[in-house]
Amino acid sequence: MTTSLLGYGETDERRTMADASIDHECHVVEQVIKRAGGRVHLVGHSFGGLVALAVALRGHAALASLTILEAPAVGFLRGEGDENHYRDFINLTDSYFRSYRNGNREAIAAMIDFYGGPGTFDSWPHRVQSHAIETTEVNMLDWTGAYAFTPSNAALLALAVHTEIIVGAMSRRAVQRANEAVMHRIPGAVMWEIEGAAHFMIATHPKQVAKIISARVDDADRRAATNGKLKISQR
Repeated sequence: MTTSLLGYGETDERRTMADASIDHECHVVEQVIKRAGGRVHLVGHSFGGLVALAVALRGHAALASLTILEAPAVGFLRGEGDENHYRDFINLTDSYFRSYRNGNREAIAAMIDFYGGPGTFDSWPHRVQSHAIETTEVNMLDWTGAYAFTPSNAALLALAVHTEIIVGAMSRRAVQRANEAVMHRIPGAVMWEIEGAAHFMIATHPKQVAKIISARVDDADRRAATNGKLKISQR
C-alpha cells in the first residue's frame, strides 16, 4: 500500500507555515495503516522517512517494522551537538527559501542538487522537474516541519519497533550524519549503506533498496511469528 503525503497527489494540504507540524502528516499515514487492517511494515523515503519515524513514536499505529531511507533528521544533528552538519542544512534551506520568495520559480533545483549532486535537477525528465517546481511550497512546508521535529531521547529509547535505516554511500555527509544520529538514538537500529547510491536511490538503485527491505521484512515476520504475534501471509 502507498499513499501521498499532504499536498502531493490527491492528498489535500492542511498545513500552514504557522502550523507545519509533522503530526498532520502522521494522521494521514495512520488512517492508511488503519485501512490496511493489521500490522504493517512501514517504509518511508526522505521526508516520508521522517514522517514514518514520527508515526512509530506516536504509537497510534500497529507496526511490524520501520524502514527509513535518508530522512532529513536535522533536529537529531543538533541533539548530537553536530553544528557543522546542521549548518549545512540551514545554509541550504535559508538560501532555497530566500531564492523562491525573491521570485526564482526553479529555486528547488538547489535543494535537489544538494541531495543528488550538481546537475541532478537538470538531468531529470521535464515532467519530473515540473512536478518538483509545482510542489515547491509543499516542500517548504516539509522542511519547516522537519526542523520542528525534535523528539525526546526518552521517546526514542522507548521505541520498540525493529528499525532499519538505509543511506547512500555517495550521499552528502550531512545527510549520512543525520541518519547516523537517528540510528544512535533508537535501540537496536541497524544501518545499511548502498554502494554507488545517493539520496534518490529509490530511482537509481531500486533493486538494491528492494533487496534490503524485503530481507528485513521477512526477518521481522519470522521473529514475530515465532513470538505468536503475527500471521505470515502467503507471497
